[in-house]
Amino acid sequence: MKNIRNFCIIAHIDHGKSTLADRLLECTKTVAERDMQAQILDNMDLERERGITIKSHAIQMDYNYEPRNVDDPLRIGKPAPAGKYILNLIDTPGHVDFSYEVSRSIAACEGALLIVDGTQGIQAQTISNLYMAIDHNLEIIPVINKCDLDSAMPELVEDEIVELLGCDRDEILRASGKTGMGVPEILEAIVERIPAPTGDPDAPLQALIFDSVYNSYKGVIGYFKVVNGSIRKGDKVKFVSTDREYDADEVGILRMDMEPRAEVGCGDVGYICSGIKTSTEVRVGDTITHVKRPCDAAIEGFEEVKPMVFAGVYPIDPEDYEDLRSSLEKLQLNDASLSFVPESSLALGFGFRCGFLGLLHMEIIQERLGREFDMDVITTVPNVSYKVFDKHGVETEIHNPSGMPDLMLIEHIEEPYIRATIITQTDFIGGIMKLCLDKRGVLVEQKYISGNRVEIYFDLPLGEIVIDFYDKLKSISKGYASFDYYIHDYRPSKLVKLDILLNGEQVDALSTLTHVDNAVPFGRRMCEKLKELIPRQQFDVAVQAAIGAKIIARETIKQVRKDVTAKCYGGDVSRKRKLLEAQKRGKKRMKQIGRVEVPQTAFLAVLKLD
Repeated sequence: MKNIRNFCIIAHIDHGKSTLADRLLECTKTVAERDMQAQILDNMDLERERGITIKSHAIQMDYNYEPRNVDDPLRIGKPAPAGKYILNLIDTPGHVDFSYEVSRSIAACEGALLIVDGTQGIQAQTISNLYMAIDHNLEIIPVINKCDLDSAMPELVEDEIVELLGCDRDEILRASGKTGMGVPEILEAIVERIPAPTGDPDAPLQALIFDSVYNSYKGVIGYFKVVNGSIRKGDKVKFVSTDREYDADEVGILRMDMEPRAEVGCGDVGYICSGIKTSTEVRVGDTITHVKRPCDAAIEGFEEVKPMVFAGVYPIDPEDYEDLRSSLEKLQLNDASLSFVPESSLALGFGFRCGFLGLLHMEIIQERLGREFDMDVITTVPNVSYKVFDKHGVETEIHNPSGMPDLMLIEHIEEPYIRATIITQTDFIGGIMKLCLDKRGVLVEQKYISGNRVEIYFDLPLGEIVIDFYDKLKSISKGYASFDYYIHDYRPSKLVKLDILLNGEQVDALSTLTHVDNAVPFGRRMCEKLKELIPRQQFDVAVQAAIGAKIIARETIKQVRKDVTAKCYGGDVSRKRKLLEAQKRGKKRMKQIGRVEVPQTAFLAVLKLD
């Protein structure tokens, strides 16, 4: 066990985590040269297309350690005994929407490589992930990446890291994921600085499930870290939270592929196949123990995920409802931050109200449903959860505008506020301040970090940032601003329910809760956009935005009309009038029974109103 090192790589998005992981795998010869490709751990097509890591990826490496420069007085870390070491690496995502993946990875490690881009310096997500690692008492190894670039500023970035971590300059390693510079020093530092796992190999089995996947042949496969004891093939095990018992049909370690082993020992990371077919039976954060000799308690310190954004997901064909349920359950295995509950809509039928960590997370889930499960779905307008207090002081949590009680019964509504951290260059402060204040933000604090970089703290309503805030922030700052947030508190707010009526009928899937000051311009823009997107019918369609019984905006989609008078060459005008009157009566009858189909683009258009 003293020769095992468990560590993860944490950083802001695009700071070179996956590229550096490639070099570590190359240097330890875990991947053959002919199989090597860029971002080899990002095995999803979606990750490669977008150039981002969506899932954490665990892999085991063998490293032959021989200490160098033993007599150097400036040496950091004590030399460890030479020999073969097992390094369990977990490469994590950098985007704020996938921070739950990072928290799960951190729970399975004793140390972390903190990667900072040498050209950009410390960003918001760097700080957020670092605090998460410090809370779990992880040993931090700071690494400045991209040092081979001409635009790199390693000295300035070192100053920032020293100020943030309070470490010595000598502890900071310089590297390049592209050229492989500094990679041998990183591997040495991992062995010397990160502590070996602490656990009792003779104690009852205690293993933490930190991830799981669904395999159509083997059922649900759980990834775990053994904290105490050990697990063998054929052992009778049970999962503590569900209290269900299974046979460990196959256990092993995670290389590029899963490698079966007779035993996974204390402190190691591995996988278990026990023929579980129902995805709800495996929960991330659960503890595995033996049936005959169970542990006293489950492993503590694993946080439940809190969804930030809610949206309805409905199958295009109502008959696919059960298929959508099983697809979401299998997807939830692989992405524990997704949550869903059944709901129904008058316009769309039966579906699910899903909770996401952000808009990118929602987009990725929708894309994965299409690619991996061949599910065509309609996603409603995203919104957040509100607390509604009635006249008797009873509190109700609302995730969906259609669940809003009558206005006469409401005393007040509270909406969630976030504490946002924005790090940017001083040139863009004015534009960013204006953006935040337009979104009803309150400035909390502003401090200069180093040179021309500033850190701004804002309190913002979560409902204002879920749609287009991040895109606008990137545009204003020319891509230089970084953004991170967490839920701070709930505050009373003047919110109204904005309904969209088509042909006099309410479309509940397009209803939104919005601030009273934004309601009229938002309603107008919605009507204009829907007029463009809804195809013309055989009758006039009125598109209206309403607050309660009051109509605040209206557009009309003109009917498609056949020229019924084309056959009349001259003749009495009464002939033409007779034909037009007959057409008018037909259109009126059609309007009474006609239904307006709303295309999927109309639901997504609300996200791109500007």
